[in-house]
Amino acid sequence: MLNQFRPAFVLLILFTLLTGLVYPMAITGFAQVAMPWRANGSPATRDGVILGSTLIGQNFTSAKYFHGRPSATQTQDPAHPDDPSKTIDAPYNAANSTGSNLGPTSQKLIDRVKASVDAARAAGWTGPVPADAVTTSASGLDPDISPAYALAQVAGVAAARGAPPEKIAALVAAQTSGRVAGLIGEPRVNVLALNMALDAMH
Repeated sequence: MLNQFRPAFVLLILFTLLTGLVYPMAITGFAQVAMPWRANGSPATRDGVILGSTLIGQNFTSAKYFHGRPSATQTQDPAHPDDPSKTIDAPYNAANSTGSNLGPTSQKLIDRVKASVDAARAAGWTGPVPADAVTTSASGLDPDISPAYALAQVAGVAAARGAPPEKIAALVAAQTSGRVAGLIGEPRVNVLALNMALDAMH
């Protein structure tokens, strides 16, 4: 029996070291050399201070900034610390990535979208309201919005900052990324990068 146990134990130790230590360290080292910015989480920095990641959205609420799409993420209700089933809304909670999981026939979803559209109309938006302005992403952490949604916010941001709308619209255009290789995905605007560029402009 010892003759069977010994090779099994040796292989267990060997593959634990190879797959649990050597391989991860080799991949981590390669990533740090080949693409350190991406390997470290694609941080967005200003004056050496990390303001966030370009891969994870943030909950901007000030009228002076562009806002991301709605987020359905939640966190445990501090009023009920011992009951994990009790939650409260916590937009862009990176520790709890999730979508709303509401189906297209959900009355709650319909009411929320209608309220968002009504709020957009009250804010002076004209024309079609972009879908990403009133719907959540699957992760709840989407860092990007459509150019249409960004442009719909130009007038409000310009008014809050006392800046010409044309100048803000030009900034949106400059921050718009196209499809990958001209084929994959949709044009998009990274909200954090756009707001950082907005601060730099003013």
